[in-house]
Amino acid sequence: MVAKIGAALIAPFEWMLAMRYLRSRRKEAFISVIAGFSFVGIMLGVATLIIVMAVMNGFRGQLLEKILGINGHMVVQPIDTPLTDYAEVTERIAAIRGVRLAMPFTEGQVLASGPSGAFGTLVRGVMRNDLERMPLIAGTIRQGSLDGFDEGEGIAIGIRLAQNLGIAAGDRVTLVSPKGSVTALGTTPRVKAYVVAAIFEIGMSEYDSTFVFMPFAEAQIYFNTPEVASAIDVFVDDPDRVGEMRDEVGTAAGRPNVISDWRQRNVTFFAALEVERNVMFLILTLIVLVAALNIVSGMTMLVKDKGHDIAILRTMGASRGSILRIFLITGASIGVVGTIAGFCLGLLVCLNIESIRQFISWLTSTELFSPELYYLSRLPADVNVGETLSILAMAMALSFLATLYPAWRAAKLDPVEALRYE
Repeated sequence: MVAKIGAALIAPFEWMLAMRYLRSRRKEAFISVIAGFSFVGIMLGVATLIIVMAVMNGFRGQLLEKILGINGHMVVQPIDTPLTDYAEVTERIAAIRGVRLAMPFTEGQVLASGPSGAFGTLVRGVMRNDLERMPLIAGTIRQGSLDGFDEGEGIAIGIRLAQNLGIAAGDRVTLVSPKGSVTALGTTPRVKAYVVAAIFEIGMSEYDSTFVFMPFAEAQIYFNTPEVASAIDVFVDDPDRVGEMRDEVGTAAGRPNVISDWRQRNVTFFAALEVERNVMFLILTLIVLVAALNIVSGMTMLVKDKGHDIAILRTMGASRGSILRIFLITGASIGVVGTIAGFCLGLLVCLNIESIRQFISWLTSTELFSPELYYLSRLPADVNVGETLSILAMAMALSFLATLYPAWRAAKLDPVEALRYE
């Protein structure tokens, strides 16, 4: 009978026994409990890995998008002499293939004062055409508009700064610069009130509470730097290629300059994020590893409990390979099903993570993702396909490895030893 099974029905026979061993019976309840804990551990470990990695990817991606959306991928700054020929330099740099936008700007730190208080801000003078080509600003206007930005004295400010100052579009805000006019009694601060023409919301609290955009010509007058630009922001099509384009941009500038790119300006910040991401991956992998070790203990107890069955199967003609496969299927099924369940749970949480955050914040009456602390106003999640596949492969590999030793022990027993083992 077993001989007939051996040729044609070995796979169904092995699956039948493996699935039968997974079902709990009264005297095997403890083994089933261990298998259940292993399943839950692998499911939670995989789900946690997927969620945490997705959040960290989203966090890095959003920060990178915000930082590169408002600051140039490269900044060309003058050396020795003021940048008075900014129009010609900008035109030459903009003509380079791969450069999306080159814009001169002038900036300075000021104190913004409103009905609710005064706060330090960074005023950046830009032209309206350049500002409209920055989607992170032009596409996030919440109040007012940029109409007539170059002609009038209106300014655009971040929504958090507007809230802190207690103002809305159409109101006036007073800007105070310490670098004012030089008199016989010393330097007097420059004070001037401006109408808030537009209020934008980038979604990064640091920028929404700090940046003020002013018409380029007006900023030159306000900072007492007529016909001079502070530097030139250069935006390229592929930010990862800034290293290859530095020399070409520097040559096109046609004057002594120093160029800094976004990687140099933010190297510490993004390096810290990368280290934290790798460490979190290693730490959370231990959850899956512990669950896999539970599979080892559960399968070892199952082999011991099924010693009598192993002896009967071997006596009837079942091969060592057949016994090995039966227990491999039994143990690996826990890991495979747990991994799939963890993937579904992790993906479900990632797709609804902002709603979950808001619900938990409402339930606990706490701010779980403070914009002031984490810079972003929303909790991001970006599921990377390659990374997720690596997590699934790692979890399944650990599950199979955890099953190998107990299955090998079961296959190694001969009928007499199996009866004695029982």
